[in-house]
Amino acid sequence: MGMMRQYELVDRVRSYNPSTDEDLLNRAYVYAMRAHGTQKRASGDPFFAHPLEVAAILTDLKLDDATIVAAVLHDTVEDTAATLEEIENLFGPDIRRLVDGLTKIKKLDLVSKKAAQGENFRKLLLAIVDDIRVLLVKLADRLHNMRTLHFVPPEKRLRIAEETIEIYAPLAGRMGMQELREELEELAFRHIKPEAHATVTKRLEEVTAREGKVIGEIERDLKDKLAASGIEAEVHGRRKRPYSIWKKMERKSVSFEQLSDIFGFRVIVEKPQDCYRVLGIVHMTWPMVPGRYKDYISTPKQNDYRSIHTTVVGPGHSRVELQIRTDSMDRIAEYGIAAHAHYKDGRPGEPMQLVDESRAYQWLRRTVDLLAEGDSPEEFLEHTKLELFHDQVFCFTPKGRLIALPRGATPIDFAYAVHTDVGNSAVGAKINGRIAPLLTELQNGDEVEITRAEGQAPPAAWESLVVTGKARAAIRRATRVAVRRQYAGLGRQILERAFSRAEKAFSDEKLKAALKRLARSTVDDVLAAVGRGEMYSGDVVKAVYPDLEPEKRTAGEPKPAAATASGKGWFELGKGENLKFKLPGEPSADAIPIRGLGRDLPVRFSPQGGAVPGDRIVGILTAGEGVTIYPIQSPALAAFDNEPDRWLDVRWDLDDKVPQRFPARIALKSINEPGSLAQITTIIAEHDGNIDAVQMNRPNPDFTDVTIDLTVWDLKHLSAIISELREKRQISRVERVLG
Repeated sequence: MGMMRQYELVDRVRSYNPSTDEDLLNRAYVYAMRAHGTQKRASGDPFFAHPLEVAAILTDLKLDDATIVAAVLHDTVEDTAATLEEIENLFGPDIRRLVDGLTKIKKLDLVSKKAAQGENFRKLLLAIVDDIRVLLVKLADRLHNMRTLHFVPPEKRLRIAEETIEIYAPLAGRMGMQELREELEELAFRHIKPEAHATVTKRLEEVTAREGKVIGEIERDLKDKLAASGIEAEVHGRRKRPYSIWKKMERKSVSFEQLSDIFGFRVIVEKPQDCYRVLGIVHMTWPMVPGRYKDYISTPKQNDYRSIHTTVVGPGHSRVELQIRTDSMDRIAEYGIAAHAHYKDGRPGEPMQLVDESRAYQWLRRTVDLLAEGDSPEEFLEHTKLELFHDQVFCFTPKGRLIALPRGATPIDFAYAVHTDVGNSAVGAKINGRIAPLLTELQNGDEVEITRAEGQAPPAAWESLVVTGKARAAIRRATRVAVRRQYAGLGRQILERAFSRAEKAFSDEKLKAALKRLARSTVDDVLAAVGRGEMYSGDVVKAVYPDLEPEKRTAGEPKPAAATASGKGWFELGKGENLKFKLPGEPSADAIPIRGLGRDLPVRFSPQGGAVPGDRIVGILTAGEGVTIYPIQSPALAAFDNEPDRWLDVRWDLDDKVPQRFPARIALKSINEPGSLAQITTIIAEHDGNIDAVQMNRPNPDFTDVTIDLTVWDLKHLSAIISELREKRQISRVERVLG
């Protein structure tokens, strides 16, 4: 068969659409022919023959010009030098959109196919396609590929056939296109199960040879019976397709001989009420098979399929399956949604409605409503935007795995959907190859790549920003684990120091032995309890070494490892009674190292003024909150004078490679004149200080008191900012505030 000619294509469209834009069709033909040039298909035919055949299949469905043109152009962007911009310039935005949709689907064809992926993939197709016509072209494209599948290398054949039976045939069925569905299944069946296909086909032929004439008899019989009752009907007998027969044998696990309904008859009448009259006559003439009667006219199937089905025992004891329907029902059963595209006359008296309001078919419901109002096909196609799965987005991993997420999902949700570990270690994302914030809302068809860093814990704030339950639960769990890890880390440091003061060895084994006495079930529980301030370190030492002499302390002195704000030093009399003298806030070698926020210890800084490296510092342990760091000269420390157990010996431990800012507070008195606040903030900014908050109070018309919370690198940095501020004549006083 030679390649379809330009005039043949135009003739085919003109046959059902006299007002077709022939010039548009001709231009598309020439453009695609040039674009594909000398490309060849696997069959050796010119590549260009393929888009033409696809267009021809669509002319059988009587589709509009734009769809036919999109079919002719559908491979140009993917396989030739053509661009979408060029197509828009030459053929307009509507056709550009259709071709763009087809190009997107082409990319998806490479997605890995897993059984569970099939349904998602079908939904995805529906979701990224905002125009039903794209799917019609895609199905026709797939049909032509299946018809010529024997030219494709064998290793590819199976994948294409499986994808057809899992995805494209059900999609055609979903859209109500039974003819197309059956042919796709048939072609795929031949490649997927060649032996089964051959066997079933052979048996079918034997039966037909034996009982073929029965078909003619039943057709005549039925026609006469109906005519006698004044019903004009067309009756077509046909043999079932091998695939549907094989599926039935598999599903019911019956042998070929036990299959009743190898022949089916279709009775087509004019009006819905005639369907019921036919049913009555059939049941009065032949015995019906109980349980095989279904009325899809009063309750249509989801895809708008309407017919009456019944099985009777006909002449020669053969079972005969009947489908009774009107002409318009027949058209919808054959062409499905494509029938609507050229379905001009909603017949009066026919209830065009779907009883089954499944969400996926609301669009169909709407299209059917539109048709009932007698809209033109063009308007109809405008309306058929598939808002199908509008509550979901479908995204891909770089390897092509499909992840379905709720609308509004972010790369964080995506990461957790891939795997909890991926979510917990996520630090960044690329969407379609471009770096994007982790809180970007994902769109259908996005390819998402997650950047990970091991040892990362998800910020607790993520919990309120994600939309999937899985992500929320995992973040909560990871946050709990991370916080517990921090407390346990702090507890370990506190205990190591407490044991070394008591000059006793500290080890997890020793702690394990004392768990019963401490009423905790694991070492971690003990460490976390000490870190949280729920258990005093001295009690742990005592539990591990019950015979230890209580620590000797000078009367009135707080326990060791505590420094008081009063500035007194304290004596520690250990073994050998050697005298140590220590100034408060002066870090000893075994002080707990402090690194700032969000690190490996649950640390906060004094809320009323902070602390910065260079300050001498102490830590106060607060139950459930970890350690709060105060500069040694902070007046707030007086409140803890009588709670020596809560004082911790801490020291700065800064990482030069990862510089960090720390909080401080300054108070200024500035003269009221225009621009004085601007000047203050400018100085701080120029000195690389970050302002977090500003409070202003005007005690009298001349002065304003300004309190500024800022973050700085260290004490030197803070002092430089303060001295620069002091030099300004508008500022009468600058002090650091210590909470």
